[in-house]
Amino acid sequence: MAKVTNAFDTYTATADREDLSNIIYNISPMQTPFMSSIGTRNVSNVVFDWQTESLPTPSASGELEGFELSRAASTATVRASNVCMISKRDATVTGSQESSDPAGKRSEMAHQLAIMSKALKRDMEEALCQKGAKTTGDATTARVTGGFESWITSNDSRGTGGASTGSGAAPTDGTQRDLTEDLLKDVLELAFTNGGEPSLAICGPHNKQVISGFTGRSQARQFVDQNTVEASVSIYSSDFGELKIVPSNRSRERSLLLVDPEFAKVSYLRNFQTVDIATIGDAETKMIVVEYGLEVSNEAAHGVVADLSTS
Repeated sequence: MAKVTNAFDTYTATADREDLSNIIYNISPMQTPFMSSIGTRNVSNVVFDWQTESLPTPSASGELEGFELSRAASTATVRASNVCMISKRDATVTGSQESSDPAGKRSEMAHQLAIMSKALKRDMEEALCQKGAKTTGDATTARVTGGFESWITSNDSRGTGGASTGSGAAPTDGTQRDLTEDLLKDVLELAFTNGGEPSLAICGPHNKQVISGFTGRSQARQFVDQNTVEASVSIYSSDFGELKIVPSNRSRERSLLLVDPEFAKVSYLRNFQTVDIATIGDAETKMIVVEYGLEVSNEAAHGVVADLSTS
């Protein structure tokens, strides 16, 4: 079809206003399931401690009539400690950009700080729920808080060669193997035997799908209605309680973390602060900083199925 003669078109126009959406689309994973589920507390030193204890071994024996008391030895508490690490993000915006009218933003600096605060929380999630070793640091070495995996020794299942000494030391990774329902049930049984009641299972996306395919279900796929098929497991009901299954992009895919949120805390020496950095030239810099560590109040309350296949 021919074009109308001399019709002025957009290809010739030089003054059409641009059309720029006021919505900024961001699909980067922002979830922090471990950090969001556990408690918090304030500490007053870069090294912070807590105590654990256990009841004496149960006894079903009785005593003689008129028995003479044999005094039992008292049991001291066990002291554990971790360190606070510093994490930061910053943003710098020129005076010209801050005075401009950017689409979808009232202030460029406010927008950049909002992005950086989300990025900082993701940084914290990785430090808290992975296997980073407790590092006290020095003048040239940054402190690192011992991550969740570095504490678990009582209730664990590991591949060949895998080992953990706990107390904030990074575990040794073993030979990877497929996640099975039996592996999960074995660790849940260990936790129950040791008094633990984990209620949250945090895993990577691959092993979330593996759990959804466990044969404990009568069918791997369930019809909900004519237009919906349910093919996932969000609650796993075991012999020892229910587990909420939560996928995470920040925990290690090779580890299934079994967490009792009542027995873990983010310990803050300095909560989130926005700091104005001295101006150099025609640009403004702001920094968001936080100083924090992980308290695993009693590691026997938790568990880990480690050394899992990731694909």
